[in-house]
Amino acid sequence: MPEYKISIEIQPDSKQVDFVDKQLQEFNVSKIGDYQYKPLFLLLRDSEENVVGGLEGFIGLGWFHIATLWIAEELRGDGYGKALLLAAEQEAVSHGCLNVYVFTYSFQAPEFYQHLGYEVFGELEDFPPGHRRYFLKKSLQKTFS
Repeated sequence: MPEYKISIEIQPDSKQVDFVDKQLQEFNVSKIGDYQYKPLFLLLRDSEENVVGGLEGFIGLGWFHIATLWIAEELRGDGYGKALLLAAEQEAVSHGCLNVYVFTYSFQAPEFYQHLGYEVFGELEDFPPGHRRYFLKKSLQKTFS
């Protein structure tokens, strides 16, 4: 029987990382067909074109994933986060997304998302220690139908 060993790679060779990623992608494609995640990026700018907020997400497999949503502190509570989020959701729907999901921390904005129709489907306690990480989702079919 062949002998195998596990090695811990602190700075792995990029070719080996690419190889492992490619193997998983080929397996996934064999099960669900070809899939590509498309980036979606929205910016909020002031009158001088300075960036004062933004949303980064990814569209794929009928879902929209919100990776980052940030608004400058002095603008929070003025509706700009909601406007960015709703614009991103509408754009995601135009690309065929049926649902949206996001991860957020207890010290960030779980209530913000819940107020806009997102529901918690999971949470991790003490992640990071003393806080919680929330996993939220929303059906876009109900929002834009």
